Amino acid sequence: MSALLNPVRAFIEALGDVLVRLGLLSRPRARRISELAWPRIVTGLARMSKATADVAMVGTALGASAIAGVGYGVPFWTMTFMIGGGIAGGTISLVSQRYGADRHDEIGMAIFVSAGLALAATLPLVVVFWVVPEPLIRLIGTGEAAIQYGTDYLRVASLAMPFSALNLIASRALIGADDARTPMAVRAGGAVVNIALNGVLIFVFGLGVVGAAIGTVIGSVGGCALFAWGLTRGHLPGLGALPLRIDWRARWWDADDARHLLRISSPLALRKIVQNGAQFPMLAIVGLFGPEVVAAYVVALRVRALMNTPGWGFGLASSSLVGQALGRGAEAEAKTFANATFRFTVAAFTAVAVVVFVGATPISRLFVQDAATLGVTADLVRAACLSVLLWGVMSGGMGPLRASGDTKWPFYGQILGLFAFALPVTYLGATTPLGLWGLYAALVLETGVPAAVIYYRYRTREWLRISRTYRSAAVGA
Repeated sequence: MSALLNPVRAFIEALGDVLVRLGLLSRPRARRISELAWPRIVTGLARMSKATADVAMVGTALGASAIAGVGYGVPFWTMTFMIGGGIAGGTISLVSQRYGADRHDEIGMAIFVSAGLALAATLPLVVVFWVVPEPLIRLIGTGEAAIQYGTDYLRVASLAMPFSALNLIASRALIGADDARTPMAVRAGGAVVNIALNGVLIFVFGLGVVGAAIGTVIGSVGGCALFAWGLTRGHLPGLGALPLRIDWRARWWDADDARHLLRISSPLALRKIVQNGAQFPMLAIVGLFGPEVVAAYVVALRVRALMNTPGWGFGLASSSLVGQALGRGAEAEAKTFANATFRFTVAAFTAVAVVVFVGATPISRLFVQDAATLGVTADLVRAACLSVLLWGVMSGGMGPLRASGDTKWPFYGQILGLFAFALPVTYLGATTPLGLWGLYAALVLETGVPAAVIYYRYRTREWLRISRTYRSAAVGA
C-alpha cells in the first residue's frame, strides 16, 4: 500500500527510520514493530474517528446539549466495553505465548474461554442499561435536554456491548498471532461504514442521538459476524489465510485457562473500569462549571482518545512480540523488543501531541462554533496534548507487563492518579478561584501519575520473573 494511500504507515515507517539513524532502534526491529503497529493504529483512528464523528454530527444537528448528552451516556456503555478490553488483554497474553511456543492446539481454548467470560460480564449490564437508563444518567447529568439525549443514546447503544467485547477478543487473538491486518480491515472498514450510516440516520432520517447509537450497534454486530466467519473458515475473502482457525467441535471451557485468564484480565479490566468509571464523578464535577464547559471537556476527551491511537498499535505490538519471545523462553529478546517498542511509542506520541497542540483552535472549531465555548475547548485540547504525552509512557510500559501477566501495578497507578489527584484537583477548580486551571491540571495528572507507576514497574523487570513462573506452571501441567 503506497504512502499516498496509507499516510499512517508512511508516518510510522518514517519515524522508525529517524530512530534508526539516531541509534535508538535497529532496522530489523523497527520494521517488525512497524508492521504490527500501523494496522492497529489505522483501526484505532477509524474507530475513534467514528466516535468523534458521532459527537460532531449530533452537535451539528442538535447543539451543545446533545454533545453533553452523548458524553453522559458514553461512560456507561463503554464500561462493559472496558470489561471486554480487559479480558481481551488477557487473551493476547495467552495467545501470543502459545503461538510463540508452537502450542497452537491450545489457542482455540483461550479464545473460547475469553469469549465466555466476556459474555458473562456484559450481558447483565445490557439488561440494566436498557431497562433503567434515565436514573443512571441523572446520577451525573445536568440539564433536562442533555439528560434525555443521554438516556436515549445509552438505551440503544448498550445493545452493542457484547458484540464489541467479542470483536476485541477476536482482534487481540489475531494480533497475538502476528496478524494485525485482518483486525484492521474488519474493524476499521466497519468504522468507516458506520460513519456513513450514522450520517444517513442522523441527518436524513432525523434520528439524532438514537441514529448514532443504532449505527454503533449495526457496526458491532457486523464486525463480530465477520470475525466469527473468518476464524471458523481460517480465511476471509480478500484478506487471505488467517494464522488461527477455531474448531467449534472442541471443548469450549477449561477451568485452568479460565483461572489464569482471570488472574491476568481482572486487574486490566478493573483498571479500565476505574479509568472509565471515574468519568462519572468527573462529569458530575465538571457539570458545576456549566454545560458549555461540559461540552468542551467531552470534545477534549474525544481528541485525546484520537491522539492515543498510537498507543493501541505500539502497546499491542509490544504485547505480541514480547509475549511470543517469552513463550519461546527468549528473555533477552523480550527485553530488547520491550525497550525498542517503548522508545518508538514515546516518539510517536510526542510527534502527534505537538501537531495537535499547534492546531488546537481549528480542531476545536470542528466541534463548536460559539466563541465562548471555542476558547475553553481549545485550551482543554492543549491540556489534553500534555496529558497524552504521559499516556505514551503508560502505553510503552504496559505492553511488556500485559504480555507477561504482570497487570496489578497499572491498576494501582490508575486508582492513585484518578482518585488521589485528578478528581480532587477538578473539584478544587470548580469550587475555588483555581477555576479551569484545575481541570487542565486534572487532565495531566490523570495520566501522569499512572505513567510514573507503570514506568517504575516496567524498569524493575519483575514482569520477566512473573512470566517465568507462568511458563513453569504451564510446562508442569
